[in-house]
Amino acid sequence: MSAVTNPATVAECLRVGTGFSQGDRNWIAEQFATLDSRLATFHADATELEVSVKNREARGQRVTLECWIAGRQKVVTTSSEQDLRAALHDVRDDLRRKLNDAKTRQEPRNNKHLRDVTSATGEPVALPDPDQPRAEAGAGAETR
Repeated sequence: MSAVTNPATVAECLRVGTGFSQGDRNWIAEQFATLDSRLATFHADATELEVSVKNREARGQRVTLECWIAGRQKVVTTSSEQDLRAALHDVRDDLRRKLNDAKTRQEPRNNKHLRDVTSATGEPVALPDPDQPRAEAGAGAETR
């Protein structure tokens, strides 16, 4: 994977939505700071984060964190934790988990369509399809 020239950071990509003020932005960015290492693999100008809350500090509070990364589906995480800090940590951790899962699904070893395998001569090699039954060695041989 090539290095990103302008890596995304929470401080650069975060917008505050409904229920939060611009004064809350720095405090929220501090709560989400551990996402920086995960977001750094994406370009800053192609990444957006938005956090919002409904019924702030009331019964039924709901925090939502949305993440848009160019070329990927939008990722949405929510939390109904009563404590605002706990709810922010919950959506942050869930976003990290979802981004890691999405990255794992795109890696060649987990996606046969993305595998790029070549032989020693540089010729492409056909990989066995794991969904097809394998031919047994000595198919005509007797079994014990």
